[in-house]
Amino acid sequence: MTSTPTTPPRPFDVTTVFPQLAPLVRTATRLHPRPGPPSPQDSSIGGPLLWPADEPWPHCDGPHVWDQHNPAPSPHNVRLQRRILEDAVRRADGDPASLRYTPEELADFQRARAGRPWPDGPIPLLPVAQIYLRDVPSLRPPDLADLLQVLWCPFNHAKTALPETAVFWRTAASVTDVLTTPPETPVIEYHGYLPQPCLLSPEEVTEYPHSTDLEHETLRQVQACRTWQVAAEPDDLDEDEPTPEDVYNWSLSVSPGWKIGGWTRWGLTDPHPRLCDVCGTEMDSLLTIASSEWGETSKSWIPHEDRDVSASPLNPYPEQPTKVQIADGNNLHLYVCPTLEHPHLTLIQ
Repeated sequence: MTSTPTTPPRPFDVTTVFPQLAPLVRTATRLHPRPGPPSPQDSSIGGPLLWPADEPWPHCDGPHVWDQHNPAPSPHNVRLQRRILEDAVRRADGDPASLRYTPEELADFQRARAGRPWPDGPIPLLPVAQIYLRDVPSLRPPDLADLLQVLWCPFNHAKTALPETAVFWRTAASVTDVLTTPPETPVIEYHGYLPQPCLLSPEEVTEYPHSTDLEHETLRQVQACRTWQVAAEPDDLDEDEPTPEDVYNWSLSVSPGWKIGGWTRWGLTDPHPRLCDVCGTEMDSLLTIASSEWGETSKSWIPHEDRDVSASPLNPYPEQPTKVQIADGNNLHLYVCPTLEHPHLTLIQ
């Protein structure tokens, strides 16, 4: 594990203004993914899984949404393009003017962009996340389990226009023979559906509900209160005159990025019940798969260690270490029934 990034404290404790929020507090674990070489024994994003050699690798039967007019990139070629860029960046040693590709790299890059035909038949799932309980004690797995594994089909599905996800719980000690070469899909729909392997530096933070999750009277008071508009740092805001509700949502309630648990940051839709299809129980937030670790409206959540990291020709998207892209930069939320025995739910926001 790498050193744990530290989220700056919030501008102030919102419960001093609204004590009725105190019972609604939730602990979220920000995962802080950073590119690295994970092993099956590590918590990771996009890394190798601790998968039993005698257990079939999961596949997806679809139906998928195929774009037959455009070739699809292969995971190998996406990794090749990323590696070519990384090698050129290292040679430039921080100088954008020195960023050059060798003739061989240019030829490989062009070949990698050619794409491959869309496949027929079941699609092997791709690893998305592997989380050990030892690294995220708030995970709350089923009895005896201490490992969460999440995979997805790297193609949009007709019903949701999103990748289908699969959730597995297991006991790490029971895996004595690890599958070293799992099957891999020949192509993926988008580069953003292939996570860059990342190690994690989990950090617990305190969250409160997004404003649209608040009861009417509390929301009315939040919208009328100017306290946090004065307390918030000016560079955390991307509007000339943000509303008190904006400042509450951006700086005081829900953290951005990949995380376990916590509250949902709404945007595409208003909140609606997340109920288990089997038993009707309200579902718990499990994992947020994020397109970015921060954005223009969530700069106050940038860890201290990343404050001086700015976009540059050599690192154009420091807020996207996993290189995952959900739709137009959204988050994919996974919810589970408290029993952990019923199918999980996905929601894009």
